[in-house]
Amino acid sequence: MKRRNKRKQREDKGAPKWMVTYSDMMTLILVFFILLFSMSQIDLVKFEAIAESFRNRMIFDFYPSPVEMENPTEQSSPQENGKTSNEFETPTNQTNSTDYDAESRQTQGNDRGEESLEQLVNEVEQFLKQNELNDVISASRTDRGVVLVLQEQLLFESGEAEILESGQPFLVKVGTLLKNIPNHIKVEGHTDSRPISTFRYPSNWELSGARASSVIRYISSATELDATRFSAVAYGDTRPNVPNDSPENLKKNRRVEIVILDPTYDQT
Repeated sequence: MKRRNKRKQREDKGAPKWMVTYSDMMTLILVFFILLFSMSQIDLVKFEAIAESFRNRMIFDFYPSPVEMENPTEQSSPQENGKTSNEFETPTNQTNSTDYDAESRQTQGNDRGEESLEQLVNEVEQFLKQNELNDVISASRTDRGVVLVLQEQLLFESGEAEILESGQPFLVKVGTLLKNIPNHIKVEGHTDSRPISTFRYPSNWELSGARASSVIRYISSATELDATRFSAVAYGDTRPNVPNDSPENLKKNRRVEIVILDPTYDQT
């Protein structure tokens, strides 16, 4: 009988077959995620904010590391051992930078608003002096803002609400100055205590409201100011400047007040 040659078992060299398949799969997954990343968009602002938080190590001050340290007692309490854990102040004592920036911007805005109102008063007073209008118009700085008081004889006929030509130049000047500031404007109509009863104005309420509205309508149309910045208020004879006990005092109470409101003033 012929001998059968024993076949030598061949030894597989290199990595196992399953490893090749696994490597191919991992490579494909890597390529897939690289493609996803290349097609994605990164929010740069959020990325920088996260990077900044890591640089300040605020997260690690609150949460201990899951990796055991050789000397855990040295870092057991970040607040007790602040010199070794963080060269910055601990988060509990830090001022939120966002709050600080907002407060700083608000303070700067208030300062600029204050300067704008003071400049407005100076320009109005200069205009009144040049045009000799101090006897019928006054300008003052109060807690509410800048208050311009316009007497009736400058703007209206008695018992009427149509703007006279004598008052138009000043209203145009006011509108021009208001273009330089964003403040809200409140126009208030006032009358004396004498009653009125006409078809158009049944009482002083309607007359004072119509006069305030006429001032707003003229300023906004003549200077193209945004009408949403204005509000009209009718006070009738409820808020006199002086007692209604003489013809001179009655004339002082018939007025329109233009209030350029201070943003910090609380109207409630």
